[in-house]
Amino acid sequence: MKPIIVLGSGLAGYVVIRELRKLNTELPITLISKVNGDYYSKPTLSNAFAQGKSVANLVQTSAPDMAKQLNFNLLAHTEVRAIDRIKKSLQTSSGTFEYDKLVLAMGADPIRIPLQGDAADQVMSVNNLTDYSRLRYKLSNAKSVAIIGGGLIGCEFANDLATAGYKVNVIDPGNYPISGLLPEQAGKQLMEPLSKIGVSWNFGTSVIKIDSSSNGYTLTLANGVTVSADLVLLAVGLRPRIQLAREAKLIVNRGIVVNAQLRSSDESIFALGDCAEIEGNVMPFVLPIMHSGRALARILNGEEARVDFPAMPVVVKTPAHPIAVLPVQRGISGVWKEMASGKGVKLGFYDEQNRLAGFALTGEFAGERNEMVKMIVR
Repeated sequence: MKPIIVLGSGLAGYVVIRELRKLNTELPITLISKVNGDYYSKPTLSNAFAQGKSVANLVQTSAPDMAKQLNFNLLAHTEVRAIDRIKKSLQTSSGTFEYDKLVLAMGADPIRIPLQGDAADQVMSVNNLTDYSRLRYKLSNAKSVAIIGGGLIGCEFANDLATAGYKVNVIDPGNYPISGLLPEQAGKQLMEPLSKIGVSWNFGTSVIKIDSSSNGYTLTLANGVTVSADLVLLAVGLRPRIQLAREAKLIVNRGIVVNAQLRSSDESIFALGDCAEIEGNVMPFVLPIMHSGRALARILNGEEARVDFPAMPVVVKTPAHPIAVLPVQRGISGVWKEMASGKGVKLGFYDEQNRLAGFALTGEFAGERNEMVKMIVR
């Protein structure tokens, strides 16, 4: 019997296997991982340094132990080179493997931006345990960090590194922090609390050049300002890994296009997590992955199912000023309204029928997310 092959050992891949094993202990499953496959929580990478956590501390379960617990065949350090949809097989660095159904859970890569200067290639991104280990090593000889990108991940790293005692400088072309998720009033609430712990802000500009200097690096910004730092971290977002799917002639857009059954344009191939575009939406957060994994497990077990997403607030890990936001779904028109303010702000997004369709909670109001979810009309 051909196995179900899961490609990717991140949260998405492991959730599918774990949920499938709850339903069926006999189905053959193979997990293929480009790395060693150890199980850890990727979101912890952006707030682990101040807690003094090493790579070993972040690993929750080793890959061999996961394979034993969940009864699957592990192919670690294996690169998939091509998908043969006709033969339903994968060409890999470890040989050719046939599948009954294929689950693409390949994640996403950090977006790189064009930079000039003799040190442009020394900019770091943190997207896995290897990256985190390298960051920890580099930070051991650093006192200051420049973060390119003031979005969710950039701000989480800024909070974490400033808490650990580093001087942090954030550069972003937007006008305020996390502008891709938060309305301006909520985003600006984050600036002063992070400034107080050592974060400097450079908004409305971008980095055009990075050069080596006697003290580390000099960043030249588009507005003419120069910033000095011992280490430069790039955090401008993620790009779904779709190249393998594109080469296999699957339909791709921003991500691998799948329907509510997580099925791609090939009925035997499914996708979820950061690499997937589910009914037009790319949702690189934990809760959508959990819901997708549970639904897909049922489908792989032969059941009729589809993923139905509830309201899923995103918690931003900035302890200096906590934030919870329920992003507004694409295509919904409406306005943001202030519901309360104090040591933070409580904002609701109301659609054209005056129904609550999203929210942004900061500071003292961040803990009210569960109550706010109950008010959402979907």
